[in-house]
Amino acid sequence: MFDVSFTELMLIGVVALVVIGPERLPKVARTAGHLLGRAQRYVSDVKSDIQREIDLEEVNKLKKQMDDAAQSLKASMNETASSLQQPLTEARDSLAQASASVDELMQQARSEIGDAPAAHADATPAAATAPTPATTPADTAPAEDRNTAQQPGAPT
Repeated sequence: MFDVSFTELMLIGVVALVVIGPERLPKVARTAGHLLGRAQRYVSDVKSDIQREIDLEEVNKLKKQMDDAAQSLKASMNETASSLQQPLTEARDSLAQASASVDELMQQARSEIGDAPAAHADATPAAATAPTPATTPADTAPAEDRNTAQQPGAPT
């Protein structure tokens, strides 16, 4: 900063001693030291303020980058969600169409079945032509015999 050598400082000290005098020189030196300390603290405060502003600017840049990254991630997620919803929507529509066609076929089948008994009135129902089950000797036995046969260990 200032290029002051030791000899120059000695020269300034001798001139100050002659001009100020030996009685007031220590008091002036203390005052000069205090002023120099205040100047250094002021310079230090200014440097720290500038550094904080620079750091704040860097933080703001980082925040902006993070916001941009968040927006791009959100857009990507929205695109992915819409690309996944499109096949699901198509499948749902296809299922609805299939359900509608099945309902239509069921309606047609019911209407044909409803018309069939009127056209085939002389046909006999399937229950009338079914064979009757064969009877077993246990079925033809009296009720008392069946009760005793069902209870093991009962006296006969």
